[in-house]
This record gives sequence, C-alpha cells and structure tokens, in this order.
Amino acid sequence: MRLFALIGYPLSHSFSEKYFTEKFIREQITDATFKLFPIETIELLPQMIQSNGNLNGFAITIPHKKTIIPYLHSKTDAVKKMGACNCVRIIDGKLYGHNTDVVGFEQSFIQYLQPNHTKALVLGTGGASAAIEFVLQKLAIDYVLVSRIKNIAQNILSYADINDAIMKEYSVIINTTPLGTFPNVDEAPAIPYELISSQHYLFDLVYNPAETKFLQLGKLAGATTKNGYDMLVLQADENWKIWNT
Repeated sequence: MRLFALIGYPLSHSFSEKYFTEKFIREQITDATFKLFPIETIELLPQMIQSNGNLNGFAITIPHKKTIIPYLHSKTDAVKKMGACNCVRIIDGKLYGHNTDVVGFEQSFIQYLQPNHTKALVLGTGGASAAIEFVLQKLAIDYVLVSRIKNIAQNILSYADINDAIMKEYSVIINTTPLGTFPNVDEAPAIPYELISSQHYLFDLVYNPAETKFLQLGKLAGATTKNGYDMLVLQADENWKIWNT
C-alpha cells in the first residue's frame, strides 16, 4: 500500500486528508492511503520517513515550507528561486522538492484579476508568501510585503505603514498569514479596512472558514474577494500528478 502524507504543525483542520481520502474512494484507488504527520520541528522529518518505508510523497504546510529545503536531494528551479517547497516526491530514498502553491495560486488568482489590479500588498513573509511573490513577478504585478516589523532593506512594510495613499495605489491585497483560520475566526490582518473600495481585490489563502473576517470586511466595502479553497484543490491535484509520474 502506497502512503502519501501531509507534514506541518498543527494539522488539526487539514484539507488534504479529507480531500485525498474522498479522491481515493471516488476514483477507486485501492493501493494508496493518506496520513497526517504533525511534526513540530523539521528535525523530526528523517525519523518520520524512516518509520514509514512505504511513503511515496508528502505535502508540506506551515511552518516547514522553508525549513525543509536542507533535507531535499533535488529541487526544481522554482523551489531554488523561492526557497520554499510544499511538495516532495520520494524516489529510492531521495527527496525531490517541488512547489505546487505557484500553480494553485496563479490559476485561482487570475480568475478575478482586472486591468486596474497592477500592484499588490502581500500580508505575511512566510513560506506561503514566497510562492505568491513568484507568481506576482511572473504576472508583472508590483508588490510589497507587509509584516509586523518593518525592514526597508528587504522591501517589507509594517502594518502601521499602510496609509490612504498606499491603499489607493495597491488595489490587490493578499493574506498569506493564518490569521482568521478556524477556530480563531475573529482575527484579521491589521490593515485599514475603512480604506478599501470596490476597486480592491482581496485574496485570502485561508479556506476555513470559507469567508474570513478579512474577506467579510472587504466584501462589505464592495471589494472583489476570493478564498484559498480553489487554490488548495488545484495544488492537491498537481501534487498527485507529481507523486504519480
């Protein structure tokens, strides 16, 4: 029986396990199973792999998309450029790193993209934001990162820096942080929501709940909104292709 998995921490509300279990039933795939491995530190990865000899591949989520890089035997050019990996295929004990976040995000994101959406604020600087940056560069959309701590050298603004002028100039706002994820549904990135207009496009990588507070407040202001569910489905399908080629 082939084993596939998701590693990260915590994994109490995983999309992947339900998705792949239902996929295996629906498509009558009888030689595969999917498990969650909530490993708190990436140093536990070799032990996990060694203990599961039938592991063919795994997906990676918060907080290990960047810390897994030193464990990879091979990396795609995209992974090398981003320094982030969310999909690994195992062949003869070697780990081959891919990033399917880029495929999932791009195909989902462009559905609602309009001509005026030429500049973006990317909220968060973790592993997920690396894939978002990669896609925005490909689409020739200028962007700045936003974090709790300002870093001019790395083109990172603080949330306190976001003023009226910035909100008017940057009509795309992408949340790559876990803020608002169930059960912490009252949380939202600290942006000036009163400055959002119908010209804005808010994209949230969070999918549970389907409409986060971030998206709710954007919708109330007339903005276009989209959550991360479609991105996850597209990404999961791409993972499956990689694991089976």
